[in-house]
Order: sequence, then C-alpha cells, then structure tokens
Amino acid sequence: METRAPASPAEPATGPGGANTRRGRRNPRDPNLRYFLPKPGSSPTRPELGQEMASEGEALIEAFKSGQTFFTLAVWKSVPEVNGGGSPVIVKQTVVQKPAQS
Repeated sequence: METRAPASPAEPATGPGGANTRRGRRNPRDPNLRYFLPKPGSSPTRPELGQEMASEGEALIEAFKSGQTFFTLAVWKSVPEVNGGGSPVIVKQTVVQKPAQS
C-alpha cells in the first residue's frame, strides 16, 4: 500500500484507493461543539441524536463501552455581513450553547 503526500497544503492527503485520510481537527474544548450518542434503535442510514455527553472524552468512552459511534454537532446560523465593497455577503456565525439553568 502506498500513501502519497499532498503536493500542496490545499490538497488533502489520500490513502489507499484515494480516500481522504486527513480529517479536520477541532479544539476538543470548543464550547460551540456538542457530543451525542445515537438514539437507541436509530440506524446508520437515518441517525438520530440520543443522549448528550458533557465532553468529547466522555463521548469517546461511552461510545467505546457500548460499541457504537458518537456524533459531534456544531450549530451555525446565517447572518448578513457587508464586505469592503459595500456588497452584502451571507456568512456563518456560531451559535453559543447557553449553560443549563438549575
């Protein structure tokens, strides 16, 4: 098996069969990310979010214990922004999760 290195930083690394092997890494402490186990009975083709985990580490451990996957969710909203030329552009803005109230 041969893995070719990317020719430029913009080109993703590829592995056997040309599959993209480079994954985008996010900061595991990113407060905008949420972690979920799948809902019991949901299928891989139609996944449903189940129990939310407090952290990526907790999601990894619970997914490993139960032999299932877990989901990482980032929530965005579309907002208009005026660029330097005066033209409006639609950009994505993160939605910060509000802390749970007791």
